[in-house]
Amino acid sequence: MTKQSYVYIMTNYNETVLYTGITSDLNKRVYEHKNKLREGFTKNYNVTKLVYFECFDNIENAIIREKQIKAGSRNKKLELIKKFNPDWIDLYDKIV
Repeated sequence: MTKQSYVYIMTNYNETVLYTGITSDLNKRVYEHKNKLREGFTKNYNVTKLVYFECFDNIENAIIREKQIKAGSRNKKLELIKKFNPDWIDLYDKIV
């Protein structure tokens, strides 16, 4: 049995900051971001809104995809989010 992995993008309230991450437990990781349980970028920039995610059957493909997204421009990330989540709603309620 393979463990699923997720690549995700989160933003702050004003949607001015984008954070791309990877995890094997999307629900737990987003909860940590929302509740500022870990030090770092997302806590410092108040990144609490899940706006995009992809699911993978293996970690290797998820890592490749995370690197692709991170290497892309901000505009590429915005296009990706707009296709997946045009209203920029917080997707956290859909994953819990």
